[in-house]
Amino acid sequence: MSGNIKAAVVQAGSVLFDTEKTLEKLERMAAEAAALGADLVVFPEAFVGGYPKGVDFGARLGVRSLEGRDDFHQYYESAIDLKSAEAQRIAAAARKNNIHMVVGIIERDGGTLYCTSVTYAPSGQLVSKHRKLMPTAVERLVWGFGDGSTIGVADTEIGKIGSVICWENYMPLLRSAMYAQGVQLYCAPTVDDRDTWLPTMRTIAIEGRCFVISACQYLLRSDGPADYKPIQGDNPDTVLIRGGSCIVDPLGNVLVEPDFSGEGIKMAELDLSLIIKGKYDLDVVGHYSRPDVFNLSVDTRAKSAVSFSAPTLSQNQCCGSMDTDTSQAGE
Repeated sequence: MSGNIKAAVVQAGSVLFDTEKTLEKLERMAAEAAALGADLVVFPEAFVGGYPKGVDFGARLGVRSLEGRDDFHQYYESAIDLKSAEAQRIAAAARKNNIHMVVGIIERDGGTLYCTSVTYAPSGQLVSKHRKLMPTAVERLVWGFGDGSTIGVADTEIGKIGSVICWENYMPLLRSAMYAQGVQLYCAPTVDDRDTWLPTMRTIAIEGRCFVISACQYLLRSDGPADYKPIQGDNPDTVLIRGGSCIVDPLGNVLVEPDFSGEGIKMAELDLSLIIKGKYDLDVVGHYSRPDVFNLSVDTRAKSAVSFSAPTLSQNQCCGSMDTDTSQAGE
């Protein structure tokens, strides 16, 4: 894959606990990015469904409060099922604007929530889904763990797109699994707004010789309802997540610098020929890998908590005996 494409990072926050308004915001910002000429638009982690930063869901060691259960119920109701009308609206936004789109969602599956990244083609087809493998700290209270079946790369007309969410990017073996699949457009939806995030993204771009496109939320206390009680306080102007979205090329050059001033859409033109030019001297899953010393095994089988196996019955067990022994009858 060579040639140039345009990528956009959407730096914006959810309308917390209001999925309808969040989807309206997604539709509006996807259209704005498309109008700027974007081929690929990346939204932050948990954009649809929300990241209620500063809430503890009423949990202490050995104790869960009724109020915390109410908080989780509210969060659960904000999440979306991938077969739902809400998911179809995300697909429709990609189709209407003729863009590839990566969106962080809170996915509802049964009674469990997952932090998930979904990738849609310009046709509106869902081409990839990745569930976060390793939630961090309190996230583990409200999110399930993904399995190896969603560690994948979508081969699209603009390049190979993959997603790694927030602190998963600190998992070197997961990064290696992505590099081994030839990821070119490495998307990193996040809510990590620290100064240390940019050097992490630069390291991954250099290590994987790929473009890294990272979108981070910009969230204010005013983006949540009156009954939202984050530990940071109730001042509506309090910045809960300050942004810092960025785009980095395969040689570590920062094409979009982090901006902590507010919401917005940032664009960069990506010259895909830089990927091969970078791999000239560093291919960490090729000539720079030393497989005689190091080897990574990745289990990509889906894992289910419950499996049902139909019993294999003999004909006699299934249908009853077809023989009636009467040789001794009446004797």
